[in-house]
Amino acid sequence: MEFSGGKRKKLRLADDQRNACYPHSLQFYLQPPSGNVSLTEFETLAIDRVKLLKSVENLGLSYMKGTEQYQSKLEAELRKLKFSYRESLEDEYEPRRKDHISHFILRLAYCQSEDLRRWFIQQEMDLLRFRFSILPKDKIQSFLKDSHLQFEAISDEEKTVREQDIIASSSTFGGAQLDPESVYKIPFAEALDLFRGRKVYLENGFAYVPHKDIVAIILNEFRTKLSKALALTARSLPAVQSDERLQPLLNHLSHSYTGQDYSTQGNAGKISLDQIDSLSTKSFPPCMRQLHKALRENHHLRHGGRMQYGLFLKGIGLTLEQALQFWKQEFIRGNMDPDKFDKGYSYNIRHSYGKEGKRTDYTPYSCMKIILTNTPGQGDYHGCPFRHSDPELLRQKLQAYKIPPAGISQILDLVKGTHYQVACQKFFEMTHNVDDCGFSLSHPNQFFFESQRILSGGKDIKKDSVQPETPQPRPSVQRSKDSSSTLDSLSSALDMDLEELEDCFSEGSW
Repeated sequence: MEFSGGKRKKLRLADDQRNACYPHSLQFYLQPPSGNVSLTEFETLAIDRVKLLKSVENLGLSYMKGTEQYQSKLEAELRKLKFSYRESLEDEYEPRRKDHISHFILRLAYCQSEDLRRWFIQQEMDLLRFRFSILPKDKIQSFLKDSHLQFEAISDEEKTVREQDIIASSSTFGGAQLDPESVYKIPFAEALDLFRGRKVYLENGFAYVPHKDIVAIILNEFRTKLSKALALTARSLPAVQSDERLQPLLNHLSHSYTGQDYSTQGNAGKISLDQIDSLSTKSFPPCMRQLHKALRENHHLRHGGRMQYGLFLKGIGLTLEQALQFWKQEFIRGNMDPDKFDKGYSYNIRHSYGKEGKRTDYTPYSCMKIILTNTPGQGDYHGCPFRHSDPELLRQKLQAYKIPPAGISQILDLVKGTHYQVACQKFFEMTHNVDDCGFSLSHPNQFFFESQRILSGGKDIKKDSVQPETPQPRPSVQRSKDSSSTLDSLSSALDMDLEELEDCFSEGSW
């Protein structure tokens, strides 16, 4: 694939050519894309795919996979982001092309660690499962053939002869008949998982798999192929990273936040300093609540904590003048000389508000940035409690927040599965007594504003909400240098993130 700085020229292909390129709404991604892609389109495709996969993850944890609610919400997300999902839709070339290219772009970004690979594979498998579930039955055989899967549907005569054996061997039938269920004859080695569970009929080295069970085998094949492909991609990554146009973007993608930036605009001056203590116990997420408590108790925070908490306060409405007063008062309580504060800290607070240095107006850290960068060390209070706290310590914190035992177990299970943002979302629901908060949590400031909306009557509250107490987090600062002119076409969000980090290293820390 070639990259250019301009816009991509749309190819005008005849209908039969377009159909030949992407004959189905779902793919096994066996061949990498070819052709030209502009840097602008490269970034747009990548960010839309990240948004889609994060939606797949959140929906899979909020709803039972395969249910009508799950299916309808995921279809709505695919439609909104303009990805392919149904065979019957007309003019699907662009959505299918987008699906193809964006998948391979994220391979480059998510091949860089075992955790990233595991997450990427799981979301892609769930997306494939959904698409396969709505694939018309008359299209399944051609999809299997195009995906190089030697799964052949047996004839009605063969099915009749073996019907009772197949029903008796499969766990998906409760005495029901096979009609109109398709049955696939596949090599025994391809159905080992079903065989281990004694859930498939075997004969002469072949497994006879009903349609309801075939998806498990297809997903296993997909997982195997994608896992190998990511390992190969990781090996060849140095050659791609040598392209200075792409390296910052690829490094950014796996940590990317694609939602609202929660800058101060519109919120400045909306809170007073004497409200902060009260707000911290009502509407702060655990990461910020812990930072606030540590600041009040120790009258000091290290750089990581000051950056994470200071930008959060900026985002909820603290003005520059209020921020200077807030931090100065607290540090002086810790016996710091006022002149030392003015000389060593005031400049950096002003810098974070865009009043010094390059005048970059920094935005609050997203959950992904907090989780994936600048891990807290001994004596630090920044970071994400769900990601960086010891499980037993986290349990104690949740108990202090008056989370019921069943809720604590739920949250700890999500943490064990590395679903840190979903764990925080569950915490939000429990402390605000709502069954479904109605959003996917991705930002500490989002937690705050949604909490304020509920507490001010924006949603029905079932009963008096539980009030929690302390946590333990960590910040974020680390990224490649901006590749200036070659990345001019990338979005301002990416430019801002890179510029923030360059500023942080060049201008000094507060």
